[in-house]
Amino acid sequence: MIDWILALNHWHWLALGLVLLAAELLGTAGYCLWLGLSALLVSALLIWIPISWQLQWSAFAAFSLITTWLWWRRQLSRDTQGDAQRNLNQKQKQLIGQSATVSDAVPAGQFRLPLGDTTWIAECEQALEAGQRVVVVDVDGTILKVEPK
Repeated sequence: MIDWILALNHWHWLALGLVLLAAELLGTAGYCLWLGLSALLVSALLIWIPISWQLQWSAFAAFSLITTWLWWRRQLSRDTQGDAQRNLNQKQKQLIGQSATVSDAVPAGQFRLPLGDTTWIAECEQALEAGQRVVVVDVDGTILKVEPK
């Protein structure tokens, strides 16, 4: 085994990279993709620079961390942008445009507003009278921004 480790060359890394990429085709959701790419990078590095087996494994680890981190950063930004535009399973955003009736007179500021099957913290810049209709115009976290209708 030690002899095999000492004899690692670019063909071994190329084979490992291709095996990992083939495993990715079986549906590992990206886990093997970046490891396979890292093994291919080590293979390309070994073609140009002969390095010891310790440096080969260190390069593989470094390439794996870097490629995985870059993918994670890209995916995180795409997920964040997608979540901001999505209304599915975000009840607060689905309430925009709905109207409700204020049950008690409230001063300007925050108050509880029954809407749907629960009550929400609502905020209005104007004082509201009992029985007045309001419409939800925006959502800030779990606080509904309302205006008189």
